[in-house]
Amino acid sequence: MVLVPATAGSPDRLALAARVRVLSWVTLVWLAIDGVVGMSAGIAADSVALIGWGLDCAIEAAAALVIIWRFSGDRIHSVTAERLAQKVVAVSFILLVPYIVVAAIDHLATGNAAGGSWVGIGLAGIDAALMPILGRAKKRLGRQLGSHATSGAGTQNILCAYLSIAVLIGLVANAALGWWRADPIVALVVAAACLQAGWNTWRGNTCDDEISC
Repeated sequence: MVLVPATAGSPDRLALAARVRVLSWVTLVWLAIDGVVGMSAGIAADSVALIGWGLDCAIEAAAALVIIWRFSGDRIHSVTAERLAQKVVAVSFILLVPYIVVAAIDHLATGNAAGGSWVGIGLAGIDAALMPILGRAKKRLGRQLGSHATSGAGTQNILCAYLSIAVLIGLVANAALGWWRADPIVALVVAAACLQAGWNTWRGNTCDDEISC
């Protein structure tokens, strides 16, 4: 079904904007908890994938703040605010890439194996279940509002779920089987996915398929 964006100044648009803000606040609170615990577990285990995932939580939290800003006050109807928010969300994807790539290659080259992290495994499992719900809701609202920034933030959340599954596989393989190379390899997958998503958001290429994007 094709959704027609709500027009500026309409009651429907104001109601949709309020829903976007609520979802963004929920996302922000969860990611604050998620990021602190995940980062701490990643540092303790020296896991590049888990640290990168924790950094991704911080970046997604920043994107949630941008969306709250975008849909507050007179900016609800501003095309300029929409384009700025879209660019900031796009850049937020890409900021994570350099650290992950350098750290992952270093681990592969030196054989510096990460330790197991059952805390990380638990968090990754929760995110794999929770983030698609938030992400699909934001993408749906983004289409209704004609907001690539909101759709991009939703894509971030769905990508977070896929990355959580990838990190979960790497952490379990490392903890249960001792496959230490799984951690930096998964981290490189995380970096590639973030780079692609950032480029697509910058160009305004947001997928309409709620499940696959």
